[in-house]
Amino acid sequence: MKSVISNQSSPLNGTIRVPGDKSISHRALMFGAMAVGRTRVSGLLEGEDVLCTASAMRALGATVEREEDGTWTIQGRGVGGFSEPTGVLDMGNSGTAARLLMGILATQPFTTFMTGDASLCSRPMERVMKPLRPIGVNFVSRDKGRMPIAIQGTSNPMPIRYELPVASAQVKSAVLLAGLNAPGKTTVIEPNPSRDHTEKMLTHFGADVEVVHEDNGGRVITLTGQPELVARDVVVPTDPSSAAFPVVAALIVPGSKITVEAVGMNPLRTGLFTTLKEMGAKITEENRRIEAGEEVADLVVEYSQLQGVDVPASRAPSMIDEYPILAVAASFAKGTTRMNGLEELRVKESDRLAVVAESLAACGVDLEEGEDYLVVNGDGSPAQGGGEIQSRLDHRIAMSFIVFGMASVQPVRIDDASPIDTSFPGFNDLMNGLGAKIQGEGA
Repeated sequence: MKSVISNQSSPLNGTIRVPGDKSISHRALMFGAMAVGRTRVSGLLEGEDVLCTASAMRALGATVEREEDGTWTIQGRGVGGFSEPTGVLDMGNSGTAARLLMGILATQPFTTFMTGDASLCSRPMERVMKPLRPIGVNFVSRDKGRMPIAIQGTSNPMPIRYELPVASAQVKSAVLLAGLNAPGKTTVIEPNPSRDHTEKMLTHFGADVEVVHEDNGGRVITLTGQPELVARDVVVPTDPSSAAFPVVAALIVPGSKITVEAVGMNPLRTGLFTTLKEMGAKITEENRRIEAGEEVADLVVEYSQLQGVDVPASRAPSMIDEYPILAVAASFAKGTTRMNGLEELRVKESDRLAVVAESLAACGVDLEEGEDYLVVNGDGSPAQGGGEIQSRLDHRIAMSFIVFGMASVQPVRIDDASPIDTSFPGFNDLMNGLGAKIQGEGA
């Protein structure tokens, strides 16, 4: 365990670039491994989660190498061309990688064993297994679909039509990726748009993906199965979920002004930035551009007097990973911030909603936690802080409360900051370079 103390920060100033987008990095490795030819990926996030995906692709027969200039190359096996791994696939802490790979392996004609760290092995996977079973795959797992899991893939996959009960990019992607190796058309219907990196990148690699927007706000995504994916270069934008932490830090530490370069601005990922602007945040987008089919911009962020707002449940899919850091911002805002539609947080790296509420309370914040909502009441002055935070193996909890301590009256201690390396290697050093005062225990 690696405990840290986050002290009240000096004004943050400087220009930074956060790590590559984790969601896109996972997909670049997987889709490159299923394509014909050599895929080159630049800007790949080299955190522990993504490195587990790289190892899994190698175990399935793809050639995955890191070049001296930091570019990654993948020599693919084609759709349906993976070979049976000799060992257990260890997905570390990554629910995204595990769930997407369950879809891919569902239509490979062999059995695969998959596990993860203590946090991942506690997370329910049944909501992914349920839509995949009609395709023909069989799963053997612990109670409620928890890992370790045996995935007995089918040699005669059936295309399916599946309506998501709740918008989820991971479940949607798992079904679509299973459909890659099935004949005919596989269709997923989602009630609200969830992040669409899978659809965009599959198209980039040559798959036939049709997206229809319905009048009720939902989407119908149809994939034509058994395409020949062709190797493509991928430029990974920086991760908006990672950018969220320095952005909120600059908004709540008086006197701050920073620039965060090349942030992915996919409209289905930017709900946090939309919400912060509604709260009065001074966030300016500069040099907006398209890279590998994804929108990118540089963000200039200045300290702001934030106001409480109501965040609609319909926005949750576009910012599901950002609610912990939004709750931190709300703690320093004036007025009440109500966040709705948060049931998905109950099945993240931790019961993220419960852990956020517990951690805010430890720092003196007035709040109300419901089954699927969180209410934070702020008075516009610095929050008290002083809490002892248990990260529960959740990288976003650790980073969120490091940011909290940067602006609170009393320092905040995080019991274990080591999970941060899964998504944001070098986070503490980067923040200290801007003016933060984050120190290891005893330093």
